[in-house]
Amino acid sequence: MRVGVFTPLLSQLPLDQVLKKLAGLHINTVELATGNYVGDAHCKLSMIENSAALSDFKKLIADNGFSISALSCHGNPLHPDKEQAKQYREVSRKSILLAEKLGVSVTVDFSGCPGDSPQATAPNWVTCPWPPEYRKVLDWQWNEVVAPYWVEHAKFASDHGVKIAVEMHPGFVVYNPETMLRLRSIAGDNVGCNFDPSHLFWQSIDPVGAVRVLAGGIFHVHAKDTQLYPVNLQRTGVLDTKPYTEERDRAWIFRTCGYGHGAEWWTELISIGAFDRARR
Repeated sequence: MRVGVFTPLLSQLPLDQVLKKLAGLHINTVELATGNYVGDAHCKLSMIENSAALSDFKKLIADNGFSISALSCHGNPLHPDKEQAKQYREVSRKSILLAEKLGVSVTVDFSGCPGDSPQATAPNWVTCPWPPEYRKVLDWQWNEVVAPYWVEHAKFASDHGVKIAVEMHPGFVVYNPETMLRLRSIAGDNVGCNFDPSHLFWQSIDPVGAVRVLAGGIFHVHAKDTQLYPVNLQRTGVLDTKPYTEERDRAWIFRTCGYGHGAEWWTELISIGAFDRARR
């Protein structure tokens, strides 16, 4: 198991300073963002066609004693706005090509979320089965948009020796273990999960149990916590759309590990995750 840092957290620093800072903390693994929602402060896709820049980048990583756990390009490749979808998809495909050149085996992405019809202009995340038109929307999304894209995209990644780790994130069609397994059954074993327990806590999903459900399909992990506020849950439930900046009034908020769940819980998650990896 390698413990690393997702470097957009340090976007204000150039990559060489990020590596020196992390080395001082005895960390020698990084996950690098290549665009879309997470930006590209430390890893430019233009290196695909610039052999000198690619060589310099590899040397910088190697000279500082680092390895790269994944390239991340979190976006919405299923966005109903065709121009936006095209941009998200291009970054995802180029991230796979760059991962191949860097010898990185995993890219991290979102599943995406379509609209409710071919005429839609904004994504539509369906959260309930009734009234019946919502089920129709959901069926259309998966059959007409999700499946065609992900079958093709998974094959593209496989052809280049790269796996795709989809982060289960509410707001997109893959947001829990069941929808992750559904996508995996459609796209194949080259698509798996970027496991972030923070998105499961507030859905009342036990992340430790989810590891067992997803056995063999976890390619990458983000360590992020969530704190629940019971006094606000009584008012809003878990589908709380207030901005994260309004922490005092929210039902839950993302937190650093240990500020939502203690060391004993995180030890259990790590141990069960290690057990799952050992079985493979």
